[in-house]
Amino acid sequence: YIPCCRRHWTVYPLFELLLLSIGSNKCLLTPRTKTFRLDTVGSAFLAISAFACVASRSTQSPGLVGFSLSYVIQFLSQLQWAVRQTVEVEITFISVERMLSYTKLAPEAPCITSLRPPQLWPDHAEVQFINMSLTYPGTSDPVLKNININIKPHEKIGIVGRTGAGKSSLLTSLFRLIESEPAGSIRIDGISTSELGTHDLRSRLSIIPQEPFLFKGNLRFNLDPFNEYDDLAIWRVLEATELKRKIERMPGGLETAVTENGKNFSVGERQLISLCRAILRNARLVVMDEATANIDLASDRLIQRSIHTYFRNATVLTIAHRLNTVIGDYDRILVLEAGEVVEFGEPHELL
Repeated sequence: YIPCCRRHWTVYPLFELLLLSIGSNKCLLTPRTKTFRLDTVGSAFLAISAFACVASRSTQSPGLVGFSLSYVIQFLSQLQWAVRQTVEVEITFISVERMLSYTKLAPEAPCITSLRPPQLWPDHAEVQFINMSLTYPGTSDPVLKNININIKPHEKIGIVGRTGAGKSSLLTSLFRLIESEPAGSIRIDGISTSELGTHDLRSRLSIIPQEPFLFKGNLRFNLDPFNEYDDLAIWRVLEATELKRKIERMPGGLETAVTENGKNFSVGERQLISLCRAILRNARLVVMDEATANIDLASDRLIQRSIHTYFRNATVLTIAHRLNTVIGDYDRILVLEAGEVVEFGEPHELL
């Protein structure tokens, strides 16, 4: 059964379903366990009170004993209510704690600054990393150290390295998700990314992430969230990624409902939908963060073929999970180790 699940890429959805079931089971068991323990403590307290009343029957009147026991019973019911209210207050204050933590976050760079890039920027997509270093907030050791590389227009660059070498951090700095050290700079077509607003920068780049994310809604919204393209253009990119036939068989077509994070699509199909978004935008700088790590070889080959067909006039930066992905079809390979550039050259030079 397990090899069958792996073959059809259902391991991760089934694992998520298992975690959800475990969480639901805990939510059901916790109140019952709490109630049982409180009832046990209450019964013991009531029994002790009853024995105390019996032991002191010679000095206490029957009316006072009955009055005491009735108060003990009322106290036990109030105890359960107090415990329940305490738990609800603690749960409610979690949102307050999160809001307070948000107030302590450092503000991000402005969306739009006085320096606005040209309308067609980046038209060449030449990328330069000049003495670029990157340190995550709260840490002292830089994850990237003095990166100096020059990526020519329309080049296809493969980025490889061990886990923790700084591959994803390099792309993170490109989108300014984490600000690099002021001493260095990242330039795209001669314009420093630190001088641009985050909206102007990120809206001109395309990314195909390792974990594709789809929004709840319909398929058309996930392909064209800002309604910038007509149906003909969307069907054209779906045909390019071999999704057209599958979408045509669906009752709603482009209006097909998409569940939260696209759970009604396979991992490979969600990745191809992300590729369709990038093709539609026709960006001159495309970033792929291990986009083929969790898909089969057939989908991997389809994505690579689409990249070299539809992004032939774009600069492509790819973090590669499989070495054969970047050996034959990419112009140069960037090798990172411990946040430093070890090698940067053509594939045949590095082998």
